[in-house]
Amino acid sequence: MLYHFFEYIDKYYNVPGAGLFQYITFRAAFGIILSLIISLVFGGKIITRLRNLQVGETVRELGLEGQKAKEGTPTMGGIIIILAILIPCLLLAKLNNVYILLMIFTTVWLGIIGGADDYIKVFLKNKDGLSGKTKIFGQVFLGLIVGITMLVSNDVVVRMPLQEAKDNGYTVVKEYSTVLPRVNDISRMAEMAYVKTTLTNIPFMKNNNFDYKSLVSFLGDNADLWLSIVFTLIVIFIVTAVSNAANLTDGIDGLAAGTSAVIGVTLGIFAYVSGNTIIADYLNVFYIPNSAELVVFSACFLGACIGFLWHNSYPAKVFMGDTGSLTIGGIIAVLAILLRKELLIPILCGIFVAENLSVVMQVSYFKYTKKKFGEGRRIFRMSPLHHHFQKLGMHEAKIVTRFWIIGILLAIVSVITLKIR
Repeated sequence: MLYHFFEYIDKYYNVPGAGLFQYITFRAAFGIILSLIISLVFGGKIITRLRNLQVGETVRELGLEGQKAKEGTPTMGGIIIILAILIPCLLLAKLNNVYILLMIFTTVWLGIIGGADDYIKVFLKNKDGLSGKTKIFGQVFLGLIVGITMLVSNDVVVRMPLQEAKDNGYTVVKEYSTVLPRVNDISRMAEMAYVKTTLTNIPFMKNNNFDYKSLVSFLGDNADLWLSIVFTLIVIFIVTAVSNAANLTDGIDGLAAGTSAVIGVTLGIFAYVSGNTIIADYLNVFYIPNSAELVVFSACFLGACIGFLWHNSYPAKVFMGDTGSLTIGGIIAVLAILLRKELLIPILCGIFVAENLSVVMQVSYFKYTKKKFGEGRRIFRMSPLHHHFQKLGMHEAKIVTRFWIIGILLAIVSVITLKIR
């Protein structure tokens, strides 16, 4: 809202300083500060309110050190994260931008699902919360919205040479001429186009591009129909997997929030690169028109995670609950998809992946050995993975710090992939 307001007064009244809101970097910096203020100042009041409402965590007995001390700690703290994202974003971002609208919808929708799950657990005293099918349905619905929007919206495009677009049969939304960067001191004019495409970036591969169309190219005349189906299913899978993986990671103080903050910084870098024509040309990645606005959203997300971490670091004064964990996982997944960096998720979200895989491996191996030997056996002392290290006697603060360090290393590798191919 502030962006549109200052755009108006700068255009018609030429007020000094109003033009600052035209700059992505200014609004992103302002977004971080504002989201931090909201999460730090109002977060404390929300925690007090949750405590007064006796919205306390019910801790299952798992034999972990310090576990019972967490009994009664307020949960549903994800409300702090959601407010610290939405309020600055609504104030500072372009609200007519399709990417921002999708991110706002993602935040609100998964916040509702996670909030309903926590509400049932806390207020209705049903430890199961929402049924697994209901949560999956909500995640699938979000994936459908994102996938279909990317396929049909003429605002979701990438730039490429016009001839290349025609040769590959892409839908051209706009043709134009532009001056490319100088080569040997000579500027080159080029015919470019904004196109509808299912192209994405793939790490460590020559040309750095992968088109989902290649998965269905053998179907001939029916390829376009099946491409829409396959692409949407992939989006649904990514949204569901990352959202649930973030939920599993939220098991000890500060782990999910800190890890998500590192991922948020990286995705903000990707958004800035993809939304800047000069940098995108230099790094040979897709220039995605209007995606630079996601820098503002990423900044708000980063500020919200760091601000929440102030309250959630060991010993935690509040837990995010499913209200927060499902939401931050979905935000990360949708951001990566919109920036066409979803194939980097196994690297960038390596902590989430490891936590998720540890559960899958533990459950699968237990069932297999029980069927084969009559007694279930385990790979880890406990899953998810962070509980395994707790069982080994490692303090949770040390586990969280080391996981953060690994997350930072994975983020650096993810950024390096922009040039390694």
